[in-house]
Amino acid sequence: MSKQAAVLLAPGFEEAEAFIIIDILNRLHVKVTTVACHDVREVPSYHAVPVVADVLLAGLDHEFDAVVIPGGPEGTVNLAANPLVTEFIRRHDEAGKWIAPICSAAARVLGGNHLLKGRRYTCSGDLYKAVTDGVYSSEDVVEDGNLISGKGLGKSFEFAFQLAWRLTDDTETADFQAEHIYFDHWRSWQGINAS
Repeated sequence: MSKQAAVLLAPGFEEAEAFIIIDILNRLHVKVTTVACHDVREVPSYHAVPVVADVLLAGLDHEFDAVVIPGGPEGTVNLAANPLVTEFIRRHDEAGKWIAPICSAAARVLGGNHLLKGRRYTCSGDLYKAVTDGVYSSEDVVEDGNLISGKGLGKSFEFAFQLAWRLTDDTETADFQAEHIYFDHWRSWQGINAS
């Protein structure tokens, strides 16, 4: 059975991060569901690109193998302020599912709601300075338990490949796809130092 990932979208989400991750997950045969975390399925991105999500978060009771949380200054503020988002992430985290924030999402969404639980993470800029329940690392991609975090847009491919590979355990396809798209900065044998 194919693995499944939910990508959480709120107004102001960083569209390039979201779509790079969606693309790589699909290449490794992970079923992706985009989830609108406000009252309508159309979600404007950071650069005002309208995106129609697959489903609304309200009433969604399906369990996923991973919860992906794209960045974006406004997007992560909106996600962090939504109690349904916090509960959705908490439920998946407690079930041992992959929690995958990138850019400002680890600090704002997880750190802002005490969901890091002492784990190592990375994020963009100096947002880590306001986080009290996690351990910041300056690495591009950090894995600690079921948490995989990425620094930001420029590291989206490394982040996406690491997540897709962990979800599927399909080294052959992961390495083939990285080579296929000429992404020379990641291969499964390099790995990420996990805690």
